Amino acid sequence: MNDAGARNARTKLNVEHLQAWYGNHLALKDVSLAIPERSVYAIIGPSGCGKSTFIRCLNRMHELLPGARTEGRLVIDGEDLMKVNPVQLRRRVGMVFQRPNPFPTMSIADNVLAGMKLNGVGVDDAEVRIEKALVQAALWDEVKDRLGASPMSLSGGQQQRLCIARALAVEPEVLLMDEPASALDPIATSRIEDLIHDLKQDYTIVIVTHNMQQAGRTSDFTAFFYLGELVEAGATAQIFESPREQRTEDYVTGKFG
Repeated sequence: MNDAGARNARTKLNVEHLQAWYGNHLALKDVSLAIPERSVYAIIGPSGCGKSTFIRCLNRMHELLPGARTEGRLVIDGEDLMKVNPVQLRRRVGMVFQRPNPFPTMSIADNVLAGMKLNGVGVDDAEVRIEKALVQAALWDEVKDRLGASPMSLSGGQQQRLCIARALAVEPEVLLMDEPASALDPIATSRIEDLIHDLKQDYTIVIVTHNMQQAGRTSDFTAFFYLGELVEAGATAQIFESPREQRTEDYVTGKFG
């Protein structure tokens, strides 16, 4: 289901007839979605509706699980990423997880470079790349004098911004964020939301969130999932203020969740 507003913008990522299984259980059912370039697309829905499965399919992490498989097409700029090496895909589609997961045995600087090394990206001009990624993640001023320190010396919000810097160092085109602020306090959450707003100037962002207010604050477009189905997708204001589907209205008004 593609919203007219999304179609009018240049599409960066086209999800076409995506289905995902855990063994014999069909977790995503024929999902199609056009994600516009340089926008924030929120994925909302109750627990167990397929939100995290969907976002993990977008960089093909879902298929790493035993017994899991996917069908469909993931098209970026005309190229079907289901047909390329997953490592190549993950250079173009970065991921930030729910809980901060810096590598504790590496320094802050080496954490930034780790994503590049894991994805086979050459680490030329390492100092420049580290500074650029940390500036983009709004963390440079806080850590520039202790790049050799352990990431475990940082606060939870700083650790999450470090993980965002690690993802950005690879210079992806799309950034996936799976409930990136759910483990953080309100002040750190606000910093992450401000950062998302800034990053969409250069990146296409897909964010899973259980927080309706956060979806409203951060996203340009929203998709509502329920029981593995994409029920409705559209401009965020339309989804929250005048949804077309009764199930969407019931969810966003708190009748279930």
